[in-house]
Amino acid sequence: MKVKTRDRILSTSLALFNELGEPNVTTLLISDELDISPGNLYYHFRSKSDIVDELFSHYRGAMDDLLAIPPDVDVGLDQLGFFLHLLFETLEHYRFLYHDLVNILSRYPELKKAFRRILQRKEKGFHILCGSLTRQGLMSIGRDAQDALCEQLTLTVCYWESFDSLKQLGNRNGMDPARGVYQVFYLLMPYLNKETADELRLLAGDYRRD
Repeated sequence: MKVKTRDRILSTSLALFNELGEPNVTTLLISDELDISPGNLYYHFRSKSDIVDELFSHYRGAMDDLLAIPPDVDVGLDQLGFFLHLLFETLEHYRFLYHDLVNILSRYPELKKAFRRILQRKEKGFHILCGSLTRQGLMSIGRDAQDALCEQLTLTVCYWESFDSLKQLGNRNGMDPARGVYQVFYLLMPYLNKETADELRLLAGDYRRD
């Protein structure tokens, strides 16, 4: 099936934004990469900001689906690992947003409110997951400690792309979702009972990257 020009523009723009950084990509570069005229691109998107807006809309939709966690869920460790992997994979797929987060929000202030909402939903999601582990007797944590932990988990997820890119000597394509999952596992371990912590430690071995 032939891919529509509009979809090609979005996928090519996303690849260029991720690889080069959104500020370094122009509509002319996008049209050259696609081998189409600038006029053809402008027929579908009036400006680069329209492309960023639509890509962000796709990202927001993916995050909304992922963070729709039932408050009464009984999550197992395998499910937790799967959820975290999907979370970091989504961040990796739209990593240009987080690699240039301050820059993006300063030039596209209309995204701030939606970004804040996603941030709040991430933290709420971690509270639900910690609550599930506690309810099942797998975790023991006080309210203040849980608040601090969930904020730390949210911070780790939010800035993992920048940290991991820096660790990979600025390689924008070097982000590995598994390394993020591994880090989150070890942030959770001190609050788990010994048997659960040992089980999670074994599971973490599948995500370890040296």
